[in-house]
Amino acid sequence: MLNVKPEMRVIYYSILVLFVSFLLSPLVILFAQSFETSQGFGISNYLSIISNKDIIVAIVNSIKISTITAVITTVLAFIIAYSINCTRIYRPIKAVIKTGILIPMLLPTITYGFAIMYSFGNQGLITKIVGRNLFEIYGFNGLLIGYVIYTLPAAFLLINNSFKYVDKKFIIVSKLMGDGTFRSFKNTIIRPLLGTLGGAFVLSFILSFTDFGIPASVGGTYTVVATQLYQVMLGSIPNFNNGAVIAVLMLLPAVFGVILLNYLEKLNFHYDKFTDIELIQHKFRDIGFGLISSVILFGMVSTLVVMFIVPFLNQYPFDPTFTFKHVMDTFQSSDLTGVYKNSLLVAALTAIFGTLIAYCSALLNVRTRIKGRSQIDIISMVTNTVPGMVLGISYLLLFNDSSLKGTFTIIVLCNIVHFFTTPYLMAKNSLSKMNPSWETTGELLGDSWIKTVYRVIIPNSASTVMEMISYYFINSMVTISGIIFLITAQTSLVASKIKELQHFAKFNEIFVLSLLIFFTNLIVKLLCDYLQRKRVTHR
Repeated sequence: MLNVKPEMRVIYYSILVLFVSFLLSPLVILFAQSFETSQGFGISNYLSIISNKDIIVAIVNSIKISTITAVITTVLAFIIAYSINCTRIYRPIKAVIKTGILIPMLLPTITYGFAIMYSFGNQGLITKIVGRNLFEIYGFNGLLIGYVIYTLPAAFLLINNSFKYVDKKFIIVSKLMGDGTFRSFKNTIIRPLLGTLGGAFVLSFILSFTDFGIPASVGGTYTVVATQLYQVMLGSIPNFNNGAVIAVLMLLPAVFGVILLNYLEKLNFHYDKFTDIELIQHKFRDIGFGLISSVILFGMVSTLVVMFIVPFLNQYPFDPTFTFKHVMDTFQSSDLTGVYKNSLLVAALTAIFGTLIAYCSALLNVRTRIKGRSQIDIISMVTNTVPGMVLGISYLLLFNDSSLKGTFTIIVLCNIVHFFTTPYLMAKNSLSKMNPSWETTGELLGDSWIKTVYRVIIPNSASTVMEMISYYFINSMVTISGIIFLITAQTSLVASKIKELQHFAKFNEIFVLSLLIFFTNLIVKLLCDYLQRKRVTHR
């Protein structure tokens, strides 16, 4: 690696200032606000929250349903990942399962709730097909279905990625040594993935615990901490101090999750050599896991498919004649199309500047000797821990009287910080695998560090850059938790507009906007994947 150049220091300190201003400072203000009272600073706000039965019930409810969700999601994600990596299922079926399981990532979480209503409600599509109500959708049941659909893709990606580093040779060796099915499965599959399975559990728990979109649509009387926080902050009588306390309390599960992940990291191990071989065919295993995975995918897709049907019916369920009226009305509404354009603008700016910041951060950490570069890893850990709603409230408290209030800038900055961890780790992983002498060679040839990065480093990590752009764009289009406290009438986004339309029961408009988000994200995802493949082919 090169000696530290002035341009490296400029980029490093710029990134540091950014995160001090838009991560550390807001959290410090949030923490201070939680102790602020009319008599000065004290713990009376905390005592007030702890003695509030409704909030305690909401916290207990959140912990309960998030734990159950995390268990179910981890098991289902493992089954699907195992089916794809350790069975001889027909390849096209594998491809469908692997792609289909990611569909929910392209939609806002608040939409899941409305899809559940239109699938399992009294007049729901699945209810009509079955002929009766299967269960009560409002409250615990609806939340559980929504949370599982929401967290399953993320847990699957995590486990599926780790499966790539499981040496299948040991599965065959275990069988040859006479190990029973359970013993072989435990030692060759579960044991190497134990840390990842724990990570998937923690990830699913935190995502469920901090989500606002799903309980906003199907929570019913089953209160959770996210909806309580929303009511305290944006209710008829806002209480910023109590809201700050609840936000701080929302951080605790995430902190425990990070501690648990650090412990589980010790359970991971790596093979000295890695052998990628095809497992022998086993009809019972292949058919069994193929069916289970297909059922899981079918259950998820059948819940969401209603949103692709309802907007094209005249008046569901009373007049099921086909029509484009609802779609045309949405496109002719300047209010709704304006909101969609706002979302596109925010997502594009977040993708561009977020990728730039995350890539430069990884570049400095992995490819330079700049002093203090390990602090970027700490920043990454913090951004991974802070829930979107907590970050949004922190921004509201810090920038409430500033010129940033109610602007697209504050929303974009919130998204960049909120989603920083994953793109940063993508870039870090890619850059660490490159030849460490490229910059030195460039300097010997008379090129500056910036020129070497532009001409050599970036082209060799272009596929990762595409992946980072895709990640930032898609998450910015679907998020609601992070921006719900920051939007105004002028900066309203599609996800927040859906929350507004809910009050007027305009479900056709809700589904049309959801489809707009879905197809926009799908196009961006397919485009980025195409550019990735094209880049790999040309190398």
